Amino acid sequence: QGKATLLCLANGGSPSAWRLGWKVGGSSSSSGVSDSLEVLGRDGHYSWSSTLSLSADQWRKAGSVSCEASLDGQSPVTQTLDPDRCSQ
Repeated sequence: QGKATLLCLANGGSPSAWRLGWKVGGSSSSSGVSDSLEVLGRDGHYSWSSTLSLSADQWRKAGSVSCEASLDGQSPVTQTLDPDRCSQ
């Protein structure tokens, strides 16, 4: 439908410490990003989500799209998608 929408979910930690970020083609991106407020679950852990919207052309040309969950002083946890390996 002319665009790709990616959702990144994270849970655990404290509500103010974790950050979710996106990289498109290896470069940080804030365009088309929508972040949710943290939600406290019944287990006492917080959850966050971030959505990235790309045009179909941006998605095809991205090379890779990554979501990074980072906490001060620690290495980020990264999940990467390769558009060429995703079904249309």
